[in-house]
Amino acid sequence: MSIEFRSFEDVLEAASKLQAMPVAVINADERHVIEGACQAADAGFIDPVLIGDESIIHHLLESTKCRKEYSIIHAPTDAEMAREGVQLIEKGAVKALMKGHIHTAGFLHPILAAHLQGNRRVSHVYLADIKTYPKLLYITDAAVNIAPDLITKMHITQNAVDMCRVIGVEEPKVAVLSALEDVNPAIPSTIDAACLAKMSDRGQITGAVVDGPLAFDNAISAEAAEVKGIKSRVSGDVDILIVPDLVSGNILGKDLEYLAQARMGGFVVGVRAPIILTSRSDPPSARIISCAVASLVNHRREKQEAGRPV
Repeated sequence: MSIEFRSFEDVLEAASKLQAMPVAVINADERHVIEGACQAADAGFIDPVLIGDESIIHHLLESTKCRKEYSIIHAPTDAEMAREGVQLIEKGAVKALMKGHIHTAGFLHPILAAHLQGNRRVSHVYLADIKTYPKLLYITDAAVNIAPDLITKMHITQNAVDMCRVIGVEEPKVAVLSALEDVNPAIPSTIDAACLAKMSDRGQITGAVVDGPLAFDNAISAEAAEVKGIKSRVSGDVDILIVPDLVSGNILGKDLEYLAQARMGGFVVGVRAPIILTSRSDPPSARIISCAVASLVNHRREKQEAGRPV
C-alpha cells in the first residue's frame, strides 16, 4: 500500500514548499497560541489573522518577540471572536480557522450555524506521530461527537478516510475499536463496529479497508492478533482508529501525547474549510504541525477541485 508521509517531518517538508495559507486564529489572547501562530508563520505555513483583545495580543506579540507584523481584529468576547472568524471565511479573506484559547463548543457553534459543514456530520481527527509506530496514526472522534450512533460513526469514518487519502494514504486501513474482538450484544460498540465493517463491504464507506470490532492491541499489533487467532488485513498495519465515543478517544489521544511522547495534531473534518482544533493546553509544536497539515490538505483539495493532479 502506498503511503506518502510516514512522519510529521515528511509533512512539514512538503508544506514548507507551499504558499502560506491565510488563517483566522480565534481567541489569540494566550501565549501558547501566539507562539504557535508566530512559529507556523515563520515557517511559511500560514499567514495568521489574530482575533481577540487587541491590547493583550499586542503585548503577547512584543513579549514573544514575533518577527513579523500580523493583522489583528479586536473582539472582546469568545462569541464575537468566533463570528468574526466565520465572516472572514465566508468573505474569502482567509482559507482556514484555528482554535485558540477558546472552548471547543464556543469555537464550533458559529461554524455549524453558518452551515460550513456541507452534507456530512462534522467530526474531529487526531493525527499522531508516535516513535514506536512506523507511520502516522489517525484517531477519531475525540472532540466533537459525544456519543455517536451508527450513522454518525459512518460519517466519522468516511471523514477520516477522506482526510487520510488527501494526505497520501492510497487505501487506509481502519480499525473500529471496542473492548474485545467478538460481537457481544452487551457491549453496543461491538455491534456498531461489525456494522461499519459490513457497511464498508457494501460500499456505504468507500476508499478504505474497515475491520471491527478490534481491541486496541489487536489493531496495533499483528502479534497480538495472531496469538488471539484473529485474521485481519488491518491488524498490525492500521492507519485509522475509530473509537466508540468522545471520552475514550479523548483519553486515548492524551494518553499517547503525555505518556508515549506522541506528537499530535488536531483537526475538524467534514467541513468546507480546514479547521485546526487543538487542545487549549497543547504546546506551540502541536499548532505548528496542525497548521502544516491543514495547509497541505487545503492545497491538495484546491487542486482536486480545479481538476489538476495533486
